[in-house]
Amino acid sequence: MENNGIRIIGLDPGLRRLGWGIIDMHGARLNWVAHGVILPDDKADLSVRLLYLFEALEKVVAEYKPHEAAIEETFVNMNPSSTLKLGHARAAAMLAPARAGLSVAEYAALDIKKSVVGAGRADKDQILFMVKRLLPRAATAENGLTADMADALACAITHAHKRKMRNLERLPKSVERFSESEARPLKKTKRTAA
Repeated sequence: MENNGIRIIGLDPGLRRLGWGIIDMHGARLNWVAHGVILPDDKADLSVRLLYLFEALEKVVAEYKPHEAAIEETFVNMNPSSTLKLGHARAAAMLAPARAGLSVAEYAALDIKKSVVGAGRADKDQILFMVKRLLPRAATAENGLTADMADALACAITHAHKRKMRNLERLPKSVERFSESEARPLKKTKRTAA
């Protein structure tokens, strides 16, 4: 990877399936690196499943060495118990990159859909389609590309887009526009009658 590149891991948390996807960002260009899904034993106790998610994700972070992480926020659904369990899985997913010293950005599902598809009500098939278009090498990967993996890559893409926008807001002094007090006044010239 080039010296000025940033490697981002995106996470789509789930207690049964935790999708992850890694991209490299070089300026405006995004390149696919890897993706996968972590599948704990759904018959195991909750604590064992959470530990499995954490440890497996720690291995992914150690192998690919991302610089930053992004994760989808938990949405509240009708079943409080399911929401709470998803929150536990999300916490386990956040701890692995945080333990490696990475910052972890959080994005609402609506923001991710708008960033990747352009519509906040996009479904999983639309996200999968757009991720394949934006990262064509992901579509041809040996392990395929499932919805969980595509959602994780979409989260990483969203972070890259938002990161670019934040960087544009903090332009170096040499590029910033002049403030009114720094602007040179135009010299007024007198018109003479001919």
